[in-house]
Amino acid sequence: MSPPPGPPPDRVVIDVVTVNGSGCPPGSSAVAVARDNSSFTITYSEYTAQVGVGAKPTDFRKNCQLNLNIHVPQGFTYGIASADYRGFASLESGAKALQRANYYFQGNSPTAQVTHPVNGPISDNWQFRDEAEGGVIIYKPCGEDRNLNVNTELRVGAGSSDPKKTTSFITMDSTDGAFKTTYHFSWKTCPKS
Repeated sequence: MSPPPGPPPDRVVIDVVTVNGSGCPPGSSAVAVARDNSSFTITYSEYTAQVGVGAKPTDFRKNCQLNLNIHVPQGFTYGIASADYRGFASLESGAKALQRANYYFQGNSPTAQVTHPVNGPISDNWQFRDEAEGGVIIYKPCGEDRNLNVNTELRVGAGSSDPKKTTSFITMDSTDGAFKTTYHFSWKTCPKS
């Protein structure tokens, strides 16, 4: 069995078809492809879940679903090998939070949701990596026009902390201040028709 090919040499273009969710109101998210076609990054500017002082009752859960049309050079298809999520959490003692995600091609079943818990007390950056389940990468079918759906969620709960006196939050963030998630492509060639 030959190793999978590297990224295609021609440019990959991603069109954001729809953006829905309380974590990504209009104009607060963007998608960029790495120059070497190895990955793409989604940036967010308003993706924060919080409880406590100053928080609305609905702020404990934020989510975002992006529907992406990924244009790849002829003869190639792709799957998502892994995803890196970065953020910041400020949780009081007793408070708990989580980050959850999955993705799928239109017409396919979603990947299993992977959940990463974060427990207070903490005031620090966090980073999680999701790998393709069991090392099995789901590829977009060759020659079919199917968009990629990316679903993410942040949740925070007061737990045993006092939400009348404190605020706990979790945000999609990173150490350099950019709100971002990076999805790593796995490429393969399509048979010639």
